[in-house]
Amino acid sequence: MVHSGPVSERNVAVMKRYPQVPDEEKELFRQAVSDVRPLRTDTVQAHQPRPAPIPYKRLEDESRVLDDLFSDPPDPSEVETGEELFFSRSGLQHGVIRKLRRGHYAVGAELDLHGMTVVEARAALTEFLHTAQSRQIRCVRIVHGKGNGSMNRLPVLKGKVNHWLRQRDEILAFSSARQVDGGTGAVYVLLRRPR
Repeated sequence: MVHSGPVSERNVAVMKRYPQVPDEEKELFRQAVSDVRPLRTDTVQAHQPRPAPIPYKRLEDESRVLDDLFSDPPDPSEVETGEELFFSRSGLQHGVIRKLRRGHYAVGAELDLHGMTVVEARAALTEFLHTAQSRQIRCVRIVHGKGNGSMNRLPVLKGKVNHWLRQRDEILAFSSARQVDGGTGAVYVLLRRPR
């Protein structure tokens, strides 16, 4: 093949990438594919969306809670006295209570009442529990404090939270938290599924 004009580096690269095919080979190829017809289709392969992530551990925890809902009342030897808070509805299984007290349920949300007045704390607690239940959260932690910053160093909110939680139907049980989660200044709360 004869080129008229200078051959640039780009042209040389294109020629190396696409070598020239002799005319007789082109004709042989045309004869070999002469009866081939393009496929006519109006369907397109749909992109398969990824499945939504499934929180298997949380579902497993919730399934265990449902399986363990009814049982004998707790053994009095396991109920602590002193500064700890504890409450459970009658019929709640022993294993559920033990897991709650040991902090084995995944905490789905937390409310810190430090620095709030009694009126503010009650409103915040009501809204928090309503939101948690509507989101189907099974276990929450409420930090009420130990009263170290209050007048006479008495835990005002702790007593109020203890009283308020016992009055609410959506509460299955609550227990003072483990030391790493606030100890006697916080409670784990197990919520009933919304009806």
